[in-house]
Amino acid sequence: MTGEPREPERVIVLLRAHARALTGPVIVAVLVSGAAVYGATALDEPWQRIAVAAGGALAIVGLAVVPYIRWLASHVLITTRRIVVRRGLGVRTRQEVLHSRSYDVSLRQSAIQRLLGSGDILLNTGLDRPVVLRDLPRAALVQEALSDLMEHSRSSVAEARRQTGATPLAG
Repeated sequence: MTGEPREPERVIVLLRAHARALTGPVIVAVLVSGAAVYGATALDEPWQRIAVAAGGALAIVGLAVVPYIRWLASHVLITTRRIVVRRGLGVRTRQEVLHSRSYDVSLRQSAIQRLLGSGDILLNTGLDRPVVLRDLPRAALVQEALSDLMEHSRSSVAEARRQTGATPLAG
């Protein structure tokens, strides 16, 4: 090493899946709450009202709150050195891809994703299977930024090798 301090890692952006994923849970919450209120007022017996209200509350938690928490728990963190993908509630999965490692950046969009500007970004590192960044908003911009970060990282590694006189291993 040359003794020069390495540039500190900076966070570029923290992304979650497109908020479109919350449309269904919000509609379910509105419909179930309306149906529960209607059912509770239309019934005569107190135990029936309580049962309808409890059923509505359970449905809202299961069909609206849990998907929202799952959406919040999953994110993609892009820094100047790496990409960190976190997924899951009970079982947490974390994947990291370093920009200094060569990878292919591909964009895959369905018709709805094209309309909304979101898409799936595939990072092919040459290993088993690509790392997929699912349904990110402004996917084309993210793809371009990742390509720039990877290029900058490669040029930084080449510069460091040139300064230290290190040569890559042949093989």
